[in-house]
Amino acid sequence: MKQTEPHVHIEIGELRPALQRAGRLFLETVLIPTALLYVLLHTVSLAAGLGAVLGWCALTLAIRWVRGRHLPGTLLLCVGMLCGRASLALILSSALVYVLQPVVGSVLMALLFLGSAAFRRPITMRLARDFVTLPAHLFERPGVRRMFTQVAVLWGGSRLVDAALTLTLLRFGLDAGLLSRGVFSGLLTGLTILACTGWGWRCLRRLPGISVHLRAPVPAA
Repeated sequence: MKQTEPHVHIEIGELRPALQRAGRLFLETVLIPTALLYVLLHTVSLAAGLGAVLGWCALTLAIRWVRGRHLPGTLLLCVGMLCGRASLALILSSALVYVLQPVVGSVLMALLFLGSAAFRRPITMRLARDFVTLPAHLFERPGVRRMFTQVAVLWGGSRLVDAALTLTLLRFGLDAGLLSRGVFSGLLTGLTILACTGWGWRCLRRLPGISVHLRAPVPAA
């Protein structure tokens, strides 16, 4: 007699705080640094623009630290990558290097996600554990692994579109490339996150023995 798989309840945390953190992270590590570089590049110099980006990174971390707030790992990672980009561009005295570095990163990320999907070991399964508490046996279900594989393909394809968009706009000049990295890339990433979340939600809710629901907000004292 076939053993029935245990029913799994998946509880997703409140979305509003997560969206607020994502919006603040986008503002701190993408929109403001790009605006600083764009303005100072056209009014002062490339060195001043890149220096302002590095200064902004230091100021962002300092304010968080002085206020005694926890420094999220995502913030440290984004700021670290941003400082690396700005430092290399400053050493080489090239704004083009600043714009092209994320393109290379997007292509490598696409290869990572698509490659993991091709080998049926989607990296999205590991990433999901950082955001949602899921029982280990759930990942052994074919339907769940198929969903994570599809999400990996969706994310990998998005990274290829991101790289292609920047390279295409760079043909119209450096300003268009900065616009792509500072605005369009962030919007595409946000839309991809929503698409991946929506697709995963839809697939999980259609699988037998799995229920998904949002955690009810905690009432204020």
